[in-house]
Amino acid sequence: MKVYVYKSVEELSKDVAKLIISNVNKNPKCVLGLATGNTMLPIYKELVKDYKTNQTNYENVKTFNLDEYAGLHYLNKNSYHYYMKKNLFQHININKSNIYIPNGIKKDLQKECDNYNELLQNYPVDLQLLGIGTNGHIGFNEPSTTFTPFTHIVTLKDSTILSNQKLFNKSSEVPKKALTMGIQNIMTAKHIILIATGDSKQYAVKKLLEEPISPFCPASILQKHQNVDIFLNTDSAKLLNKTNLIKKTA
Repeated sequence: MKVYVYKSVEELSKDVAKLIISNVNKNPKCVLGLATGNTMLPIYKELVKDYKTNQTNYENVKTFNLDEYAGLHYLNKNSYHYYMKKNLFQHININKSNIYIPNGIKKDLQKECDNYNELLQNYPVDLQLLGIGTNGHIGFNEPSTTFTPFTHIVTLKDSTILSNQKLFNKSSEVPKKALTMGIQNIMTAKHIILIATGDSKQYAVKKLLEEPISPFCPASILQKHQNVDIFLNTDSAKLLNKTNLIKKTA
């Protein structure tokens, strides 16, 4: 596990984008696991900028998103379908049939989870992007007594709902459930990149990197993965033992 710390979120985002672009150029049929949230916005902005300048070809790339709210229509501005289209997909030449995001308005949500698992087995992820919640969640895998391996329906913790309510008009509009890739789905990816920026992530980052593996901090399972890069800014890295920082970038 390599840990990179940046003073500038802009430079961090540029370097993560370069890694993604490099993967696409080396393997035009690669499978990308994608995440949402404010942390990813500057990274997607860099990918769009690169596409406009260099025409990086996404025509044969497949993408799988980590999660989606249950009960939220894909046209809703707070759905992750909408987020991905607005911030990335409508700006690049990706084939719509190669985009996979859990459908939170299916009548049978368990069947939707099972179908998503089957797709992930058929198309293993080459590069998985992850953010981390203030409570240590990855995807919507919330703190629990066990690690849930496969795509599943999850009841969101109050802390997650609180973190996300700023995106909605009022707290009562925030969905209470979501569909998310499970821990084994995530750990199957060949290469994982986790990004965390801001003061609010410093406690979760410390648990991820310096405390024992525990389902009470789902992200800590990444300690077992053989190919993980952690990208932090100085704010999210404040509590870390400096000897754990393999590379420090200005």
